[in-house]
Amino acid sequence: MKSSIRQPLVLQEIVEDIQMENLPPNWQKINVENSQFSTNKIFFKFQRQALAKALKSLWLYFKAKEANKRQLYSLYQNNGLQEIFNYGLKKEEDKRAAQHLLTYDEDYPVEDAYISYAHFINRMSFWMATGSGKTLIIVKLIEMLGKLIAAQELPSRDILFLAHRDDLLEQFKEHVIEFNQSNPQMQLHLIGLKDYPDIKREHPLPLTHAGINVFCYRSDLISDNRKKAIVDFADYDNNGNWYILLDEAHKGDKGEKVESKRQILYSILSRNGFLFNFSATFTDARDHATCAYNFNLAKFVEAGYSKHIYVSSTGVGTFKGKDDFDDEAKQRIVLKTLLLLTYIHKHFEKIRKIDNTLYHRPLLLTLVNSVQAPGSDLDLFFRELEKIAQNEIAANLLEKAKDELVREFRDDPAYEFETGITCSLDSNQIEKLSYTDILRYVLNAKKPGRIEVLKLPGNKKELIFKLVTSDRPFALIKIGDTSTWLKQQLAEYEINESYDHASYFKKINKDDSDISILMGSRSFYEGWDSNRPNILLFINIGIGKRAKKFVLQAIGRGVRIEPTKNQRRRLLELVNAQKVEEELYERIKKSVPPLESLLVFGTNAKNIKEVVGVLKEERPSRPLGDAFIVNPAADGQLFLIPDYKDSDKILADEDQPQKYPITDDGLDETWEFYEDLDDKIALVLYDCDVSVLKKAKESFTEEKRGRYYANEENASSSDPEMNLGRIFNHFAIRNQVFDKFEKLTNQIVHFREIRLLGDEDKYQELLAKNKIMQRKPAIQQELDEVLEGDRKMDARKFRELMGSLMKADSFDMNKQKISIKHLADHYYLPVIVPADKDEKIDFISNIINVPSEVAFINELEQQAQNISAQVDWWMFSKLDHTLDRVTIPYYNPALNTIAAFHPDFIFWMRKGPRYLILFVDPKGTEHTAASRKIDGYTRLFETDKKQSKDFRHNHDGNVLTINVGLLLKTTDTRMAPDRYSRHWFDDFAQFADKIKAFIAPGNNAP
Repeated sequence: MKSSIRQPLVLQEIVEDIQMENLPPNWQKINVENSQFSTNKIFFKFQRQALAKALKSLWLYFKAKEANKRQLYSLYQNNGLQEIFNYGLKKEEDKRAAQHLLTYDEDYPVEDAYISYAHFINRMSFWMATGSGKTLIIVKLIEMLGKLIAAQELPSRDILFLAHRDDLLEQFKEHVIEFNQSNPQMQLHLIGLKDYPDIKREHPLPLTHAGINVFCYRSDLISDNRKKAIVDFADYDNNGNWYILLDEAHKGDKGEKVESKRQILYSILSRNGFLFNFSATFTDARDHATCAYNFNLAKFVEAGYSKHIYVSSTGVGTFKGKDDFDDEAKQRIVLKTLLLLTYIHKHFEKIRKIDNTLYHRPLLLTLVNSVQAPGSDLDLFFRELEKIAQNEIAANLLEKAKDELVREFRDDPAYEFETGITCSLDSNQIEKLSYTDILRYVLNAKKPGRIEVLKLPGNKKELIFKLVTSDRPFALIKIGDTSTWLKQQLAEYEINESYDHASYFKKINKDDSDISILMGSRSFYEGWDSNRPNILLFINIGIGKRAKKFVLQAIGRGVRIEPTKNQRRRLLELVNAQKVEEELYERIKKSVPPLESLLVFGTNAKNIKEVVGVLKEERPSRPLGDAFIVNPAADGQLFLIPDYKDSDKILADEDQPQKYPITDDGLDETWEFYEDLDDKIALVLYDCDVSVLKKAKESFTEEKRGRYYANEENASSSDPEMNLGRIFNHFAIRNQVFDKFEKLTNQIVHFREIRLLGDEDKYQELLAKNKIMQRKPAIQQELDEVLEGDRKMDARKFRELMGSLMKADSFDMNKQKISIKHLADHYYLPVIVPADKDEKIDFISNIINVPSEVAFINELEQQAQNISAQVDWWMFSKLDHTLDRVTIPYYNPALNTIAAFHPDFIFWMRKGPRYLILFVDPKGTEHTAASRKIDGYTRLFETDKKQSKDFRHNHDGNVLTINVGLLLKTTDTRMAPDRYSRHWFDDFAQFADKIKAFIAPGNNAP
């Protein structure tokens, strides 16, 4: 099939002609057809194909072409490389982009005022759809690299994984942990890039006796300078000996002809190794040319791994605007989606009568742009749903809605990405649908009725709805915080509290879920895996450039399919693969298409259609750091930060050593394995010190086991050989211990890195508003003095100043609004948060943007006076875990290392001679790592009696008593584990009480 892109996918076409059976024996030993990733996950055919293409591409470069870049480049040219990708040096902007290349002139020689693209040809890209499992392929590709290095088929190079977001790094880590649990013979050890120098001193090779070292970091924090979390690429040059794997890391400032600076840096770092690039949204011709495997959204759909996608040409624009609503039109839109859901559900019912294991219960997923305020998109949709539930609709409206559906689907409109397959709905069946059918199949009721609200104890993210005429719920709202909805939009409703604490959202994929309609905003679409959506309704989303990525990713998640358990392909493909009986397919095939379709409706239908074909548009990023200042009130005050150092003792020699998590059976098996080893062999095999070996031998005795090991049933590995290596590594760890308190200098810097993704006009507007909010008290004082007659001011100037001050506390862009706050007790000014705490702002980086943190700030703003009444002085600051250097070290058993806990906020408080440094993290008990982090804090800053330690500190001739505290905010402290309850609070009355305990004379807090 010809590529639809002007630049052919040259590498893919080259390697398709390479047969696996023609590769050398050591390369054929890499079993890319192995379908097992872990105990719970298997590779689909397309994922195995991607790995096969990667293997052949590596063989082509390193063996067939002997790592000769010019030879490979010549092969590209002979196979249709059309564009010239050389880096020209005649223009000044090109010189600036290539300045680092000129530093490495031996590797990037200049020829006639350009640098040939031949020197960058050691790379491959993977163009893969959202939801296609790129991360699984990356993990398996790293294992492949390790095996080829061990077999001396690839040069020994260090491995670096880069992703542009923390959640992608976390997802990668989770997959690695899962892989390690199922593959004890080949462990991947994840290491932060900043630890590279130390690791290389200890293990100069990427492979160790225990597995493969894999360094990882945020791709956007690699630059040509050094700023806290930002690292200078030159510090990690390693003579270009890197295998670098990029996950969506192509996001830079590159134009059509000049690659971004970061892309050049990645190429420099891997100049003597190899560069792997993974993305769902490639737009650069270089990525197309070097694409080893294309399985983007179009291919994903074409190959039958997803539902068909139909994008309606009829918009739902009546939900747009607030002045001229057409109530009948809005009701008709909602009715149409409910009719379609009913139609699909009837086919689902027919299939289940024949085989009750097939397919999924159909679901309508409604995604809105605004959530909280009365008149919001979510509110408007809900109100129309309510009218339909009570049958408060015009007599002929149902018929009008059916007529519109029949007209839309009468001519069998085309699906996206597919030819010869159309979206065929049975007009006769649609015309026969009744209001009673909607009640039965969608609203789970026999009669119309008022909506009743069900809330879950301690769960502020979900609201469940049912009719008073039914005992089964039918709808679920999933947003950041439902409190406002309960108070404002639902004040007149009957609200009941469930006895069952279980989340309905977490159960939505289960076959017995009664939920037919799921409503929410863009806050929950990522990380959610469901095959249930058959109708996707975007309300006021997709009408601006910023929404394109969201729409694509939401569709990417909505297309997932699973006709039968663990088989994620359409039913006909499963029949062809002989995984489903053909006779069964014949009996149900007329009812299959609706279940295998995703019907997409949007406010602006044309725009949604365009979005499906558009991958991504970059927006200019403008620095806002100069628009923030350190609070003048901080001048002259004491700000202390705890500083740490490595312990003099290894972990095994500590008085109370951190216990290694392992099952009792796993410990027995490890001890038996160790007994069969000679000590000298163990020392060589595991490269450990004699002192560690002796401690390990001592730890296995019955009387010492309780001192060194914790029996944990969910411990990661049962392989004795791997466990022994991890135990040796564990005992050799050096804890971080408290060293001293140092004055705050440049440990908190994230506000200097805040950037706006927008045009120049918006940038200047926000800059001006920030400047005003910096000076808010002074400006307010000027205005007050004028009003009181103590100062004279021109009337026009007074009105302008008053007007600008009144408008400076908010800023909106692309229908998202932020609040600009002057918080008198915050370390820097101003503070920016989303106006709607449940909506994550996407046009500004490094602001307070997490719903729990925004809610904390809003509450704290109201309670500031209560805190001030208890202390002589206080101030606090938001902390950014990627840019700021304020941490608490703790032991992370998953990685078997000392990790850094980054709390969300730090408070400084002083009352007389007592000084408190308080870390606060406003997250719930659902964060499983919380107990580990509290343990890390306790080890450093509490006594054996779990009381806060007193530290003495001399300041200006006075001796201060310093305490360090840690508090975590949850929705309900009753949910917190008992032994950690002293560290949790769920309201600001508790918060104030715990502060009072810390700073009270004779403190034994908390």
